[in-house]
Amino acid sequence: MSNLLLDVNIIIDICIKRESYWQYALEALQRCQNTSGQVWIYTGSVQTLEYVLTGELIKETDKEISSKKAHKLAKDILERFCKQYNWLASLADDGNVWGDDDPEDAQLYKAVQRLSDGLLLTRDKRLLQRGSFAISPEQYTSITQEKKSIPFIELQRQQSLIRPQLEHNIHKVLHHGKYILGAEVQTLEEKLAEFVGVKHCIAVSSGTDALLIAMMALGIKQGDEVITTPFTFIATGEMIALLGAKPVFVDIDPRTYNIDPDKIEQAITTKTKAIMPVSLYGQCAEFDKINALAEKHQLPVIEDGAQSLGATYKGKQSCSLSTIGCTSFFPSKPLGGYGDSGACFTDNDELALLMRQIRVHGQDRRYHHPQIGINGRMDTLQAAILLAKLEIFPEEVEKRRLVGENYTKLIHDNHLRIISPHIEPYNTSVYAQYTIQVNHREDTIQKLNNTNIPTAVHYPVPLNQQPSLETKIFKLSIAEALSHKVMSLPMHPYLGIEEQKMIIQALC
Repeated sequence: MSNLLLDVNIIIDICIKRESYWQYALEALQRCQNTSGQVWIYTGSVQTLEYVLTGELIKETDKEISSKKAHKLAKDILERFCKQYNWLASLADDGNVWGDDDPEDAQLYKAVQRLSDGLLLTRDKRLLQRGSFAISPEQYTSITQEKKSIPFIELQRQQSLIRPQLEHNIHKVLHHGKYILGAEVQTLEEKLAEFVGVKHCIAVSSGTDALLIAMMALGIKQGDEVITTPFTFIATGEMIALLGAKPVFVDIDPRTYNIDPDKIEQAITTKTKAIMPVSLYGQCAEFDKINALAEKHQLPVIEDGAQSLGATYKGKQSCSLSTIGCTSFFPSKPLGGYGDSGACFTDNDELALLMRQIRVHGQDRRYHHPQIGINGRMDTLQAAILLAKLEIFPEEVEKRRLVGENYTKLIHDNHLRIISPHIEPYNTSVYAQYTIQVNHREDTIQKLNNTNIPTAVHYPVPLNQQPSLETKIFKLSIAEALSHKVMSLPMHPYLGIEEQKMIIQALC
């Protein structure tokens, strides 16, 4: 059972070690956490907890302790206890319980049903009789727990860490009601610009729209050509084609999977209007060479940094390395929201102004539209969520690095016939994916699936072979060959070393 909500009697049992109850209760909590579960305390129980524990402390000392001292001691004990677990907020509908025989119990029962796989841990017979969402400590510890599968991307652990700030930010938006481009969007832009190290951040509706807006600001139109990589998600080539331009695909470096800068110049023609490298799997492309080539031919460079925000190239942050940097805040990205959103970054004042206009239908003031634009605005709720996540993002970037390095060490220590990711010595990676190469991919995927370990393939079909973008101008043998070998393992900042060992053992 992945989530336990604690009734007041369970918390009191543990806090004062009441009779034999506290041992069963503590065993249940430990079992929940040992099986990657989450323990929750309902915020609506605070007043009752304080009142009941104060009374129990007075009764326990046979009234030798004053009410004032008992009250202070109760608060100290509860503060220490609650720091170990997560708070579940009271929602407005939790107050709609006056028709119930026991409104306080009804609130708890409503609250637990909001938790995924949630159970209410209680000794209260009335709660236990309400239905399937309540369970006693003895019942819980006697359940045969099924072995949980390892998630490919784990967002729940992160959410538990920042839930109070998330809820605070979301409720603030609900109360001020500015749901599109509210104050939180501007705050996020300022914080992201500072993090990346550029003058301007333009928050937009998705990473895909970020690419589109960047190209529109650069004036890319029908008949133009944009050089990019075939080894990426469809959005990169798709947005080029959507503008009527032609994506010109250049083969990749077999070690980093990023575009090979030594093959770009042969693809440049009089129609070339931009170069769009992708910083794949969380590692930046070779920007010194790309920028030098772009300067030679007077071309702008757009970094598709959808997977690399937080990574560095020779000490500089991804998305600060070219004319315009673009990123995505899709939920599975290193910095992900709870829906679609993205951003563009630049030091160029003119381009920043154009991109801000393009994201709101090309307007420079209300109902005045000097250019064609799109509806590319960021929702304020997404900005509020990202602001909460941004506070722990630097720490998560470091955790991702450690998880990636642990994977690589385990692969090498076990002498597996697997090619692990190559990170250039002047780069840091955020490991948006931990992608390996294997020779018999389908067999390997099935082997892992048999042990409840999920996998993914990024990407099985290079863009030059997609029906909507198919082209045979240049030989792209490396991208085409690697598309049959790459596969990604579970990857997130909170992936434990024991979980990684299980994954690597399954590969042996």
